[in-house]
Amino acid sequence: MSQKIMTEIHGISPEELKESILTDVKKELVNLVEKLNLFNKPQEEFLTRKEAAKLLKISLVTITDWNKKGILNPYRLGNLIRYKKSELEEAMVQINQE
Repeated sequence: MSQKIMTEIHGISPEELKESILTDVKKELVNLVEKLNLFNKPQEEFLTRKEAAKLLKISLVTITDWNKKGILNPYRLGNLIRYKKSELEEAMVQINQE
């Protein structure tokens, strides 16, 4: 024979209980959506010196020169040098405007 367990809640109407549960569920759903959006953000793409030179259609010597002049902003990942693709694209726009 199966037993049913009933929990009695005092001092709250069925509508208040329903609203309380809905509010909590909505909060949890919002938190879940925010977490999913964090994971779905596009990751910044980093390029090597060679890839950066190819994208900008310049030589590796020019890459080094532009690093020294501050036109490009290299990032060190350990002992590797990388460039953010978005920053390279911005640099192309600025150079073409000059």
